[in-house]
Amino acid sequence: MSDYTWPSVYFAYFFFFLCLVLAVYFCLRSRKDGYWSKEGEDIKYHVFEDWQAESRATGADHGTHQRNS
Repeated sequence: MSDYTWPSVYFAYFFFFLCLVLAVYFCLRSRKDGYWSKEGEDIKYHVFEDWQAESRATGADHGTHQRNS
């Protein structure tokens, strides 16, 4: 009879370690790319302003739904 407990335990620890390594990697990478700086959310405002300018230029109503009462 074989005991399959240890391979599953090793796999679980390996999986947890892999998740931790990936989380640290992406956290450090986001810091390197500037998402944690003062200007980190500037892209959000640039995209929103571009979207508003495009809406005004084309006269399109992009998703501004009003509820009918």
